[in-house]
Amino acid sequence: MLLTLISFVVTLGILIAVHEYGHYRVAVACGIKVLKFSIGFGKPIYSWRLKNKPTEFSIGMLPLGGYVKMLDEREAPVDSSERHLAFNTQPLRSRTAVVAAGPAANLLLAVLLYAIVNWSGLQEPKAILASPVMGSLAEKAGLSGGETVQQAAFEGDELESVNSFEDLRWRLTQGALDGRDITMVLGRDGDAPGQTVRLALSTLGAPEADAELFRRIGILGPWTRPVVGEVVPGGGAEKSGLRAGDLVLRIGETAIVDGQQLREVIRTSARAPGGSGGAALIPQTWKIDRAGAPLVLQVTPELKPVNGTMVPRIEAYVGAPPEFVTVRYGLLDGLWQGAVRTWQVSLLTLRMMGKMVIGEASLKNLSGPLTIADYAGKSASLGWSSYLLFLALISVSLGVLNLLPLPVLDGGHLMYYLWEGITGRGVSDAWMDRLQRGGVAILLGMMCVALFNDVTRLLG
Repeated sequence: MLLTLISFVVTLGILIAVHEYGHYRVAVACGIKVLKFSIGFGKPIYSWRLKNKPTEFSIGMLPLGGYVKMLDEREAPVDSSERHLAFNTQPLRSRTAVVAAGPAANLLLAVLLYAIVNWSGLQEPKAILASPVMGSLAEKAGLSGGETVQQAAFEGDELESVNSFEDLRWRLTQGALDGRDITMVLGRDGDAPGQTVRLALSTLGAPEADAELFRRIGILGPWTRPVVGEVVPGGGAEKSGLRAGDLVLRIGETAIVDGQQLREVIRTSARAPGGSGGAALIPQTWKIDRAGAPLVLQVTPELKPVNGTMVPRIEAYVGAPPEFVTVRYGLLDGLWQGAVRTWQVSLLTLRMMGKMVIGEASLKNLSGPLTIADYAGKSASLGWSSYLLFLALISVSLGVLNLLPLPVLDGGHLMYYLWEGITGRGVSDAWMDRLQRGGVAILLGMMCVALFNDVTRLLG
């Protein structure tokens, strides 16, 4: 709980500070007098001034935002001797640069964070495929599990190396949402490229990237050895005689080749005739290898509630950890890959927002502060690399969100300036008031939906 709280505060502090500093730095560069720079709203907890600087810096009690207050005739009278320092008297290009600098700072931060992770190296699962889901695109394409994906490309693009399973999963997500088929060059780990397969992702008509999408694709995770891990005391695995380290060779007449297949066989366990709800499932005959000795056990999974659905479980960790590879880039390559990932995530974020607006994607994809806090804590517990990747993702989301053409956001002000640039005159006060009210209503609606989703996820 403490780690989650600290990670959440640090996340907000960094993202807000970088966003507001973008506004501040460009405003100062444009010769605008900045009166106050605040991280957080409400009564200041701590305030200070730099020597010979007119700006008051402060940290507010409510850390859900921040602001940069500039000298402006629309907010208070300005002395004639300082009128040239006021924001509203600046040329259009300067005002545009100041407003755009906040979101741009968040996107640049994301590039830097991705680059730092690329330079330091990240341990990721190898792109070795697990057994495909029955009836999925992967199974229909002839995949059986154990293949290493060495190269991949969307239709019409050149083949590129696949560095890890996460790299492959990202490409599959993009292809499914864009409706683009992907070609994969396969081989066994360490061998020269061999078989080529094509996944018709364009046939999925995927509105969003969720667990069901990857079941339809058929690639749920990397290949793992089908071993039994930690066993829950009193659970079905312990009752059936299973122990940690048991290698599963066969269940009934089905040969088990990897952890993913083992999980699927358990998940699709048959119920006893007429059984429902908490009724027992039909026992399965498991052939296992225990420390080199073959053994046959009768294993009976038990129905357990998972997200409101009764699912067969054996109450044990199933599958060994996957094989890992260190993905590391040089100085320029790492920076370039950081920029590419920031661009890709930005486009994906905009695409998902667009799908939600037109009803093609569920509003359940909106997340609020509770979900951010939860994931901040989880990513921090996994290590600093995972936390930096999480921070980069949220920074991209914040940058893109602020560029939306809503009047209360930076994108709304840029929309006003676009109108001014086209017509030669600013938006009238009356229209400004109407648009601000509408923007506040939309933003409050989005916040309510996001908070509702947060509570639903945490309680579910």
